[in-house]
Amino acid sequence: MEDKRRTARNLVAKLSSVSERTRNEALAELRLISRQDPESRPLIADAGAVPYLSETLYSSSPAIQENAAATLLNLSITSRDSLMSTRGLLDALSHALSNSASQGAVQSCAATLHSILIADESSRPIIGSKRDILYTLLSIIGDEHAPARSIKDALNALFGIALYQLNRASLVGLGAVPALMSLIVRDARKGIVEDATAVLAQIAGCEESEEAMRKAGGLEVLGDLLDEKTAASTRMRENAVGALLNLARCGGERGRKEVREMGVKVMDVIREVGENGSPKGKAKAVELLKFVVDGNENENEVRELRLKFNSMDDFIDHSI
Repeated sequence: MEDKRRTARNLVAKLSSVSERTRNEALAELRLISRQDPESRPLIADAGAVPYLSETLYSSSPAIQENAAATLLNLSITSRDSLMSTRGLLDALSHALSNSASQGAVQSCAATLHSILIADESSRPIIGSKRDILYTLLSIIGDEHAPARSIKDALNALFGIALYQLNRASLVGLGAVPALMSLIVRDARKGIVEDATAVLAQIAGCEESEEAMRKAGGLEVLGDLLDEKTAASTRMRENAVGALLNLARCGGERGRKEVREMGVKVMDVIREVGENGSPKGKAKAVELLKFVVDGNENENEVRELRLKFNSMDDFIDHSI
């Protein structure tokens, strides 16, 4: 272990060299070690690497910037506190996200944010307050020419940001809903659409999302995902159910009415999610079904719906 600690210190010391070649060689070695040897990650962080890596994200060299970003990503797995306590790190990540000539650096920076956000709840309001980061992540998913990996990493970071409820209104204000809708409609890649619907489901959990969803045709898109004729995956459908449920919880009377109307149209698929989805998906589907049926003012329609599903009460008891 002492040899590893000595190696980490020596390599970190080289990051302050006036020679760009020396710095890049040290960065490449730190990137390799931090990827292959988990035990070395805290040693590299303890040696003071993070401030140097953060500063290096401003480099004009794509190779140097990419090595620094990848090393930060590796360190974020075990040394998140070191990253978040480094002054200026979030500004450096934001700079690299929007100014890097290397897509590898962009992907590593977005993945670093996701790594921190998922594991550290206290980081969510801090990162969510950085509007430049939110704006840049949304710009990435809106770029039709962005690589799939960059879009997925940006979506993962946005998901982590949206886990904190107060961040959702900020995302809505920056145009997250139409950006996500556009991505869902235009992109045929299953993984990307699944990730986009996961973010949308989270963002739907705020009052501000109702009008944004209405303007972007969100309910229609969610309804399409829950249509029996579409080839949406189970995860897409679970996310669509989650989005409708959040709209019902957070929207006004008009929004709740629209969710009920859409829910009646796609009840077969919602029920299928309630029977065959993941544990979380089942619970959300059951709650959404109960909301749709119990809030329906048409007694004849309610009676037909209950008969159609062999008693909604029995179904709910069985699903839970």
